[in-house]
Amino acid sequence: MTLDNPATTADVAPLFKPFKNGSLELKNRIVMAPMTRGMAPDGVPAQQNADYYARRAAGGVGLILSEGTVIDRPVSRNEPGIPFFHGDAALAGWKTVADAVHAAGGRIGPQIWHTATAPSSSGWEADAPMESPSGLFAPGKPSGNVMTEKDIEDTIAAFASAAADAKRLGFDVAELHAAHGYLIDQFFWEGTNQREDGWGGKTLAERSRFAVEVVKAVRAAVGPDFPVILRLSQWKQQDYAARLAATPDELEAWLAPLSDAGVDIFHCSQRRFWEPEFADIDGEDGLNFAGWAKKITGKPTISVGSVGLDADFFSAFSGGGSANVGIEKLLTRLDRDEFDLIAVGRVLLSDPEWAEKIRTGDTASLLGFDPSDLGKLT
Repeated sequence: MTLDNPATTADVAPLFKPFKNGSLELKNRIVMAPMTRGMAPDGVPAQQNADYYARRAAGGVGLILSEGTVIDRPVSRNEPGIPFFHGDAALAGWKTVADAVHAAGGRIGPQIWHTATAPSSSGWEADAPMESPSGLFAPGKPSGNVMTEKDIEDTIAAFASAAADAKRLGFDVAELHAAHGYLIDQFFWEGTNQREDGWGGKTLAERSRFAVEVVKAVRAAVGPDFPVILRLSQWKQQDYAARLAATPDELEAWLAPLSDAGVDIFHCSQRRFWEPEFADIDGEDGLNFAGWAKKITGKPTISVGSVGLDADFFSAFSGGGSANVGIEKLLTRLDRDEFDLIAVGRVLLSDPEWAEKIRTGDTASLLGFDPSDLGKLT
């Protein structure tokens, strides 16, 4: 799919400013968003996985965040092709991925994940029960086992071990997946965290204890200079309208302890990046989720949500998609430093050279997202 009203090269300058945060130096502000591919046989990334990421690095993406890759827990994934980030074979595979991306001139970090009680979309069944804070997938929907105190302690240690391995293997950053209704997010959400011990609580700040302890453990494992990204969302796969923090004060009570625990960059997922987080306070053109996170914590943020799609990203599965819709809104917000980086997702599946084409003004050859590309690793 080609574009009818492309941006000019001059228009896109804000996307191509260098970015530096600690040891992380990027040539531009474009991040490849984590996207589950489920194409790692036996949980081990192979050469085709390395080639897939390297193509996006060669195509000009500043920072690649891998698909979710799971920690060393009995049932930490919900599909058989999701890669592990533990065990000699899987870690060797990830080393190949990191090396390939670096050879192509890119930077990369794994997204470290635990899927909790999210059901399989393929019908796959694990050989042991899943785990979650309260044995729920959604409010009133039982699923899996309630985590014991030891389960929680071991899970925190597993996140820390994975982050330490990311640093040891030569990755540039590590991202912790704490969004979209998976394990860490299930601790945040009152609907799925109904514990009555010290890992629950009536307030979001109390229910954030698990995430804070994960971040602290990760920071201790990687040292002070290795960048740690935390991905958060208000919405859940279980409830697109869910909101953990309804006011700026609630947002601060949620994010400030995480920032203090050692998060370097907040990756703030929303369905449409241009929508204001608190329109009643600063209007329809107000700060988005990433903008408010930056304002509250003072930390750099990544925004994400429907970049390169013609509507919210769920519509893309029915065939919608245009690679330049939203670019003007994106450039305006980047130029005013509302957030620091922008994550681009599905359009990069169809057009690995999207970033370089935008940079050079080669908009005539830009491709829109094709849903059939979800089934390929090219």
